[in-house]
Amino acid sequence: MSLDHPVVICCSISGSIANRDQCPAIPYTPAEYAAEARRAVDEGAVHIHIHARTPTGEPSYEIDDFVAIREAIVDEIGDAAIINFSTGTIGVSVEKRIAYLEAGLPEVAALNMGSMNYAKYSARRREFVFDFVFQNPFSEILALLEAMNRLGIKPEHECFDVGHVGSLAPLVEMGALPTPLHADFVMGVTGGIPPTARNLAVMADNLAEIPGGPHHWGVIGIGRVQWTMLAAALALGGSVRAGLEDNFYLPDGTMARSNGDLIAKAREMTLDAGRRPATVQEARAALHLPARAGSV
Repeated sequence: MSLDHPVVICCSISGSIANRDQCPAIPYTPAEYAAEARRAVDEGAVHIHIHARTPTGEPSYEIDDFVAIREAIVDEIGDAAIINFSTGTIGVSVEKRIAYLEAGLPEVAALNMGSMNYAKYSARRREFVFDFVFQNPFSEILALLEAMNRLGIKPEHECFDVGHVGSLAPLVEMGALPTPLHADFVMGVTGGIPPTARNLAVMADNLAEIPGGPHHWGVIGIGRVQWTMLAAALALGGSVRAGLEDNFYLPDGTMARSNGDLIAKAREMTLDAGRRPATVQEARAALHLPARAGSV
């Protein structure tokens, strides 16, 4: 990718961990997801990443919740954004994840590319707030990838470290993973790669070495480092993600009132960097998705 490429701005609407005690803007019901998608699209998002919840806010991996949220969003925004389902989770079977992909048929689905320690560390308290092993063995990656290939869903390869980028190469070589690829580099999770501009460049350089490119990539900055990592990605020619799954706060420390606030800042940064936000048609082209009639 180069600076000449338009920036695909993705919005991660809610995640599955945080709740309204932490941020009142997090949506729970399908109607609230749809309203947040509208706010994000109105500010420049062309790619919407979804973790499902029940209407009372609990994380959900049930078909009915994913489908209800997807339908509410599509009813609100039509083809104005690409719909993306998460498949990342702990203790939920591959079969259950495939079932909601089959029922919801998103255009894109996240595919975590390796196992890792996944933690949150408090420097003030000098202890881990939480600490677990995020297991993503190749057997599960291949099963999810086979389903995505069968269903015509583009994988979004979420890479939390350089080794996760390297894990793409054998999948391409064995013919299980069509190219070009769409990858997002997740930075700011304790246990993953430290969130620096140099490390982001290393991730991008490693992706570029995988045959079948040029590949599309973006950055996912977790917590307050979101804005520095977005700035680095914009300078390096990548795309960006913002939203309440990843971070609640604007650069000045103000809590976002909605996903729209975060996407508006991402769009402003894109323009300030001398680049421009992609249209949804350009986003589909960048991710190698079929264009849709009426998309703008």
